[in-house]
Amino acid sequence: MPHPQLDRFQVRMASLTTRTNKKHIEHDHVSPDDPCPELSDSAQCLLADTVQRIQNARAADRPVVAAFGAHAIKNGLGPVFLRLIEQGWFTHLATNGAGVIHDWEFAWQGQSCEHVGPMVNEGKFGNWQETGFNINLALNIGAFEGRGYGESVGAMIENEGLDIPAATDLEDLIRCQTSFDPHQVAAAADLLGIIKTFRLGAGRLEIPHPWKRYSVQAGAFRQGVPFTSHPMIGHDIIYNHPMNHCAALGRTAQRDFLTYAQSISRLDGGVYLSIGSAVMSPMIFEKSLSMSQNLAIQDGGHMDGHYILVSDLAKSTWDWSQGEPPENDPAYYLRYNKSFSRMGGTMRYLEADNRDLLLNLVHQLGEPAP
Repeated sequence: MPHPQLDRFQVRMASLTTRTNKKHIEHDHVSPDDPCPELSDSAQCLLADTVQRIQNARAADRPVVAAFGAHAIKNGLGPVFLRLIEQGWFTHLATNGAGVIHDWEFAWQGQSCEHVGPMVNEGKFGNWQETGFNINLALNIGAFEGRGYGESVGAMIENEGLDIPAATDLEDLIRCQTSFDPHQVAAAADLLGIIKTFRLGAGRLEIPHPWKRYSVQAGAFRQGVPFTSHPMIGHDIIYNHPMNHCAALGRTAQRDFLTYAQSISRLDGGVYLSIGSAVMSPMIFEKSLSMSQNLAIQDGGHMDGHYILVSDLAKSTWDWSQGEPPENDPAYYLRYNKSFSRMGGTMRYLEADNRDLLLNLVHQLGEPAP
């Protein structure tokens, strides 16, 4: 007998426009033309080496992948990321589900970041109609269209709307294509269920995004640069909304993981930046590198020329170039450094605020990539 489940249709959703937010993108964003923050001598030396490696990687047409936690978006760094992808320095961006949500909320209403404690106490945290409805609908449609997670949301922001297929067209596809393309049929059936449950009409659904100029997802979609999202079920506020359908999310997230893994497979001679991500970035990297190394070995090669810069606010006194610390050293439990130190190539750690790191990078890289 199945266990009882909470009915999300009974959760009262409120309009996002009624929420008090801590961040307002027009006032809190970081411009790539802002003055360059000072770094310590050791940090500046490490950053100079990283800049040179990024320049060498792009000159050799190797990838520069930037994976980051949601705080990079919350801190208003969208315009800096946009400059770095527009100039060709970053070839792939990766974040978690929260990064997608903050980027979308900034683009849609120019504000994000609710007060979690008070909202949980009032039973309101995450229960926002527009965030849950629009992002989940974009993912449901994106799964049917063959898009990734970040690409689905980026396309909605950039195009300022979604195209909802007719239920009758989906029913025809399901009847005719089952023997030929069962995966597409499954995605069509999932979307058909959403359309019928929420009584969505076919055609264009206009969703204006007045602040989309700050959206990294929209900019990446516009530039054709992969923006991949790597969520975990139940971690993000969009799971509170009854439109949330994890089969669709799984399809888009799987596509993003394999797109990310493809970039990692080309990382020999490239650069990987892990910025403020304690769990997502190291976990997806180690699996992707293992698969990539497997393929390289099958071809008679080995991936050893990759460079990894890990940056976060936590202090680390251990010299990671010497390998892992012993288990009785607290540094051993700085999980992301330990994980990346096992990944071969060259790994370095920079203690820095993500705003300081990215502003220094955009200033020192300067002109567009070759």
